[in-house]
Amino acid sequence: MKKLLFVPAMVFALTAVAQKTEKPKEDPAKMKHEMTEFWDPEVAVVTPGQQPSDAPSDAVVLFDGTPESFAANWTNSKGETPVWTVADGCVTVVKGSGIIKSKMEMMDFQLHIEWRTPSVVVGESQGRGNSGIFMQGKYELQVLDNYENRTYRNGQAGSFYKQYAPLVNVCKKPGEWQTYDVIYTAPRFKEDGTVFSPARATVLQNGVLVQNNVSLFGPTEYIGIPKYVAHGASPLVLQEHGNPVSFRNIWVRKL
Repeated sequence: MKKLLFVPAMVFALTAVAQKTEKPKEDPAKMKHEMTEFWDPEVAVVTPGQQPSDAPSDAVVLFDGTPESFAANWTNSKGETPVWTVADGCVTVVKGSGIIKSKMEMMDFQLHIEWRTPSVVVGESQGRGNSGIFMQGKYELQVLDNYENRTYRNGQAGSFYKQYAPLVNVCKKPGEWQTYDVIYTAPRFKEDGTVFSPARATVLQNGVLVQNNVSLFGPTEYIGIPKYVAHGASPLVLQEHGNPVSFRNIWVRKL
């Protein structure tokens, strides 16, 4: 009787081993790694500048420090050649000459620009090293000497004038070069002229975040409440506010 019981036991054991070694069938609905890998179109290659402030290969250089670059890329409010002074690799505001604007018009862009307030301190609050950089000629990123110079917080350097104060004050001493790096998204409008999505911007001043993807309320106003008016691509504008503020190394990347 013991021998007869041994045979069925062996058969059962061999069957169990065969079932364990049999390769399971693949589930056709199971996710595979290649299902979430996209190869085309290939990501475009852009060569960065040697230094972080240098223009990358796909940038448009609006001012490289030369009179030729300035004349080729900038005009005044009347469409004439600006009279701002170009010397020593920078362009400097001439009092009473008015704004200058880029000949190139833009929507969404990355902007790099360097600026310097006068080393000789004259005035206080808004009267000290005042200028501005207007995205699309309408939305002002304030330029001001706020090194140990207090003014209203939504009007100091790094602010979107009268809208957003900077997160921190990272101004350098008067006469030292400072940088703005801006990521800007233009507003979009519906067919009836109302806002579909407002302008947005992120700003680093001297490498420090001072505006974090803020939504602008409308074009800059000195007095009153900002209100959007439908517009398309527009130039970059640099303000003349009576102070001899200088600019250099201006480049943009259209996004």
